[in-house]
Amino acid sequence: MLDFLSINMTELSQYFFDANKRIYFIYLLSALALAVPVYWLKHSRLSLLPFLRFVFPKSIYTHKSAQHDYALLVINKLIKAALFPLIVITMAPVAIGVSSAIESIFGYIDPIVLSSMTIIAIFTTLLFIFDDFTRFFLHYILHKIPALWEFHKVHHSALVLTPFTIYRSHPVESLLYAFRMALTQGFVVGVCYYLFGPTLKMYDILGANAFVFLFNFLGSNLRHSHIWLSWGDRVESYLISPAQHQIHHSDNPQHFDTNFGAALALWDRLFSCHIKASQVDKITFGISVNHQGHNSLMQIYFEPFKKAAQTLMSMKAGNK
Repeated sequence: MLDFLSINMTELSQYFFDANKRIYFIYLLSALALAVPVYWLKHSRLSLLPFLRFVFPKSIYTHKSAQHDYALLVINKLIKAALFPLIVITMAPVAIGVSSAIESIFGYIDPIVLSSMTIIAIFTTLLFIFDDFTRFFLHYILHKIPALWEFHKVHHSALVLTPFTIYRSHPVESLLYAFRMALTQGFVVGVCYYLFGPTLKMYDILGANAFVFLFNFLGSNLRHSHIWLSWGDRVESYLISPAQHQIHHSDNPQHFDTNFGAALALWDRLFSCHIKASQVDKITFGISVNHQGHNSLMQIYFEPFKKAAQTLMSMKAGNK
């Protein structure tokens, strides 16, 4: 047990030095830099201490909701380490299955001959686009299917947003996202393996997909924050800004079920759930102003099971 805890605590400390993690120190520093013009436009001056108080307000970072986020980061890491290896599927068998299925339908083809850089660019781009769409779609159905919403509601129960809110999720939701990632990566790898052969490589920056690195570098940590950073109407027609994601967390019913996208705004526009920052005035965060049910770690972990079971039972009774 002590070894288990030691290993996982060490891995948690490495999150700040892993380019695949949202709280990678370079992403945090870039978010801090992007907060500078926001502060300047609001105050027309820049002083270090007032700026730091603006970025790191004590009322937010010591809020009970934020404290839950810190605890969930640690506890969820331990749950994933203990349980997920027993049930999470991996990308490799999915990729083999997809490639074999395509070959059985269309027959074997010689690998398409392109320059290695072209193949890397195609593979990296396809992986990013498919990953972004499946992330959007799972997020969409987590809101639309009542039983699943009870688990996703944990994330939306945050009353304040900090970069650590990204880790405020129920293990059931995390499991669904793990399945999504394995299926998505397996599908893209399988298709590209069939087309280009086994020499697939991804263009990455410090070990992360280049597009994902840029997404995180350009303010992803401000998505879960009080710092309102909009890209402007034109850009927000194509890319989801931090401010647009904050709207997604609004407790105003007019903003519910909007801006599900991670990076690309295309999917929200196709599903008619896209809203720009310029269309919104002041917002506060949470599920609703009267919501109760996620006020302790026990409630956060166990209330979703209770509510989901009640939802399924009521649906079953209604179908009789």
